[in-house]
Amino acid sequence: MAYIEPNEFVVKMVDAGASKVFMSNRDTLIRAFMAGAILGLAAMFAIAVIVATGSLLVGAILFPIGFIMLYLMKFDLLTGVFTLVPLALLDKREGVTFGRLLRNWGLVFVGNFLGAMIVAFMMSFILTYGYKIDGGELADKVASIGEGRTVGYKEFGATGWFTIFMRGMLCNWMVSMGVVGAMISTSAGSRMAAMWMPIALFFFMGFEHSIVNMFLFPFSMIMGADFTISDYIFWNELPTVLGNLMGGFVFVGLPLYFTHVRTAPERKIA
Repeated sequence: MAYIEPNEFVVKMVDAGASKVFMSNRDTLIRAFMAGAILGLAAMFAIAVIVATGSLLVGAILFPIGFIMLYLMKFDLLTGVFTLVPLALLDKREGVTFGRLLRNWGLVFVGNFLGAMIVAFMMSFILTYGYKIDGGELADKVASIGEGRTVGYKEFGATGWFTIFMRGMLCNWMVSMGVVGAMISTSAGSRMAAMWMPIALFFFMGFEHSIVNMFLFPFSMIMGADFTISDYIFWNELPTVLGNLMGGFVFVGLPLYFTHVRTAPERKIA
């Protein structure tokens, strides 16, 4: 397996965060675009499997294929840079500033959104033969998910908003464990196994992933789901992004950094 110890792979996490800060605008956008597009395809694949088999578990087991593909290609998701880039700032890496961190996040957000949107358009076009026929059972399933995860939360007001926020936190706790999993071994097979488990967990549990939603909700709206753009932004994307940011950094980045890089002094036995 060629397992890498935590004190080594956490340094790799900090190195990765710093490298993303200094990546060119072009490369950042391209990598983010491809990541958003691949994850959108993976979400569509998983939903198609669920519709065909009637099993959420089978869909959850197969969904991580997309995540694994994009991370083996070193493409970037917003959820991943939420965890990695702040570590470079915390570690006081030369040239890493808060402004450059925000630049990276902004470019990755735009790239992810454009990639997910392109796939949403392509899949909606394919299912309807250029919007000439009904999208069928698969389109209805995606539309119902979109409505349930926007106006479904809206019905509960503030508690609905914080419910999706916490689902976003739990999601990126797991997704970031998948990001870390890509660094714990020099073996491709071991990396894939380590990434697979937390991603399948988040999907099966119905946690909220901001980039999956960048595909899911535009697709739902194209297919005629009954919610507005403002519903999507305020009752899904905004709390999901904030929850993803909090979950990845607080539950994964900080604990690993402070227990394996900036460790406390060992206790002395009298």
